[in-house]
Amino acid sequence: MDPSQPPTPKKNKQGLSLRAQALSLLARREYSKQELARRLLQYTEDPDEIPPLIEDFERRGWLSEQRVAEQVMATRRKRFGSQKIVHEMRQKGLSEEAIAGAREALKDSELESAREVWRRKFPEPPSNANEKARQMRFLQGRGFSLDTIRKVISGADDD
Repeated sequence: MDPSQPPTPKKNKQGLSLRAQALSLLARREYSKQELARRLLQYTEDPDEIPPLIEDFERRGWLSEQRVAEQVMATRRKRFGSQKIVHEMRQKGLSEEAIAGAREALKDSELESAREVWRRKFPEPPSNANEKARQMRFLQGRGFSLDTIRKVISGADDD
């Protein structure tokens, strides 16, 4: 390589422009602004190209925090509690407004989701205090609130 030559810009495997690469990524799934920017960094020599591109995509409606939040809720709701889902949304860089809207929607279905997760994992109600604590820890690890967990476990005694 000739040192007097300027470096060639990074291209992806298909040789696409940064804009085309971003569209290709968004065609597969929804991305938050932060996620898309992080993914696009590998395809450019100049990171200053990314923010205007993301703003343009957002203005055109191709990039939406609301859709990202809906996608995360739809894919995670049946396996995880609202605390874990909200944490994941924060990691994705979603705004607190988008997260607040999602949190309200998740509250409505959290008890039923917790019951379903609990039933799939534990076919039998807890038979002693150790088993009850183990089941509660499992549900806590899945991101369900302690109040919801108590309702699920105490409801098991009623069945």
